[in-house]
Amino acid sequence: MPFLPSRRLTLSAGMAASVSALMPGTPAAAKGHHFEIGPSDFLLDGRPIQIRCGEMHFPRVPREYWPHRLKMIKAMGLNAVCAYLFWNYHEWDEGQFDWEGQRDAAAFCRMAQKEGLWVILRPGPYACAEWEMGGLPWWLLKAEGDAFLRTRAEAFTGPAHRWIEEVGRHLGPLQVTKGGPILMVQVENEYGFFGNDLEYLQGMRKAVERAGFDVPLFQCNPTHVVAKTHIPELLSVANFGNDPEAGFNALRSVQRAPLMCGEYYSGWFDVWGAGHRTGGVQSSVADIKWMLQQNGSFSLYMAHGGTSFGLWGGCDRPFQPDTTSYDYDAPISEAGRIGEKFEAYRSAMRPFLKTGERLPAPPPQKNTMALAPFTLEECAPVSAGYPSNPVRTRELRSIEAYGISRGLVSYKAVLPAGPEGVLKVNKARDLAWIRVDGKEVGTFDVRHQRTSVAIPARSRDAVIEILLYTIARVNFGVEVHDRKGLQGPVTFTPKGSAPIPVENWELRAIDFGANGDLPKLNWTRDKASGPSFYRGTFTATSRDDTFLNLSNWGLGIVWINGRCLGRYWSIGPTQTMYLPGPWIKKGVNEIVVLDLTGPDTPVVLGQTTPILDELRLDRDLPKPKSNRTLALANTSPTHSGAFRQGSNSQDVMFETPAKGRQFCLVSQNAHDQKGFAAVAEIALLDKAGQPINQSDWSVAYVDSEEVASLNGAAVNAINGQAADFWHTAVRSADVRDHPHYLAIDLGRTIEVAGLRYTPRQGGDGVTGRIKDYQVYVGDALVVEP
Repeated sequence: MPFLPSRRLTLSAGMAASVSALMPGTPAAAKGHHFEIGPSDFLLDGRPIQIRCGEMHFPRVPREYWPHRLKMIKAMGLNAVCAYLFWNYHEWDEGQFDWEGQRDAAAFCRMAQKEGLWVILRPGPYACAEWEMGGLPWWLLKAEGDAFLRTRAEAFTGPAHRWIEEVGRHLGPLQVTKGGPILMVQVENEYGFFGNDLEYLQGMRKAVERAGFDVPLFQCNPTHVVAKTHIPELLSVANFGNDPEAGFNALRSVQRAPLMCGEYYSGWFDVWGAGHRTGGVQSSVADIKWMLQQNGSFSLYMAHGGTSFGLWGGCDRPFQPDTTSYDYDAPISEAGRIGEKFEAYRSAMRPFLKTGERLPAPPPQKNTMALAPFTLEECAPVSAGYPSNPVRTRELRSIEAYGISRGLVSYKAVLPAGPEGVLKVNKARDLAWIRVDGKEVGTFDVRHQRTSVAIPARSRDAVIEILLYTIARVNFGVEVHDRKGLQGPVTFTPKGSAPIPVENWELRAIDFGANGDLPKLNWTRDKASGPSFYRGTFTATSRDDTFLNLSNWGLGIVWINGRCLGRYWSIGPTQTMYLPGPWIKKGVNEIVVLDLTGPDTPVVLGQTTPILDELRLDRDLPKPKSNRTLALANTSPTHSGAFRQGSNSQDVMFETPAKGRQFCLVSQNAHDQKGFAAVAEIALLDKAGQPINQSDWSVAYVDSEEVASLNGAAVNAINGQAADFWHTAVRSADVRDHPHYLAIDLGRTIEVAGLRYTPRQGGDGVTGRIKDYQVYVGDALVVEP
């Protein structure tokens, strides 16, 4: 078993007399400390210290509330805070760095130090965190290729290493060795889930060291891939939401060092169109106590989730955009409220405090206020915000190729007179509405890989206009190569004829940029028609928090006093938007709402509590009808085998690679001999054993899924998140025994050489872990009558 070498540092401070004297908010913090990694303990000035950390993302919390939330983290029993840096938040435009105001990471670290908290810094370059493109800047996608991000390609490492150097310039002086609060710095993030290029990882490690960081460095990975990218120069920590024993055993197998959970999931994030997710209190408390009893350290993900204000929310793969609320069912809620989970965690940690440690009382919670319903009486069509000079292009490329970052894009072309037919694009990311001479004829929807629409017959030349809306870039897996917009070729197939190309397009974009800036608009009081901006005012008698109720609206974005508050979508589960008091004026406030599908009535109200779990799927875009059935009877399996017991992921290479557009996994039985099947993740592998891009995947068929008593939807098996899973029905009329079937539409015909199966995570008692299985690859495994 390799030993992790301690990083022994040149330090200026001597041993402190007590634990309290070593807290970063004390006068002792003006001098450097000696923090190192011993064979079984973290050592601060030679004394063992258990790290009780909590994650809080400063961009997701108004700067005015940073001290309040940090006080709450301290009061819960934590002694450190994890600070993610999102590269694209600070370098939205290449070469232009922004560390001011809400982006002032150094100020956040100093505030944490003032509140008596150490800081664990997580600078990326990749973060994930349900953040736009996982924190990677959109302009990276101007480069050619579909698999260069997070690799040794110069198109990525050049800008990434420059970013790390910039981080060192700003935050290097705040390391514990220089009197600051930063104890440790993470290298990359969950890289073992993405790849296994140790040379790439070593390069990132060296970049962090060259940036001037001399504190201990670490990497984190989910339990089942801890060993995949372990290198002796980095402390490995494990990420999990249950079964801490398995996580710590995985760490013991690769190093002799302190045990730490880098992300302990106390809840989970939400995606539009699925129910609100929560985490259990009793199970979490038991796990926290167990880790502390084992002399382990941890970081709660999240201690306080906050809100993905602006347009910063990310997207689960294949395409499940995340809600603006990042409440995460954390012990400190989106608006800084505390409840059962906070008190339970606080009680669990109290017995493990060191001599001299005292838990302060939580600070008073912020007041909330109601706002009487008010009407937005002014409006402007989306077209009023378009620039006067269009982009003209023969064929369509991604918006990044035109220098457009995100927002709304109008595409126009002329379709000659002729019979009815079908318009088809190669890709459409994300949602689009198609009109012919002003009349809507259909939609494109990346969630269902819907990229074609029927066009009626035309007695004269007609103008096709396609309005495209980018929601968010995927933040996980190789799918972060998420180029937006309509992408050619574009064809029109007249009824009974061959396809013909549609060319000579005119593009106009409202690019919302880094801050979600509003375009200049001319407002009227005419009744809105089609996608429009709406404007109104409300009067506030105080500057307390409120929750804006948008449940009677459709799909779009909200601005308050010119500040982009975030996205809303009345399909739920979130029906309210958190509006922090510091962003409200005492008196008259302006609100602007972009709605792409139209409100019932243009009325907004403010309430004192959020609505986090109300689905209204009838308000979604039309979904394709399907009567799909399996057609495996006359098809031979591509591969058959048996998965091993346990929670570790397993790679299986087929005897012979197979080509097809569809993939089907058949679960023949389970290790526990019960009738259920479950899968945390399925990835398909190419000949080199590398995962195949899942951007175009969708669920083609599933015989059973549990969506009532737990979130066991089939799409969970291909979303890149091992913490959730597909699970067959357990409490409905759909309960059935093996065999169980999960079929995936791959979006195009590809060659598949193997698969990676990640079992449902958790202890030995979880159900559904598959034993014997078959897999099929083909073009017609699932058919429609």
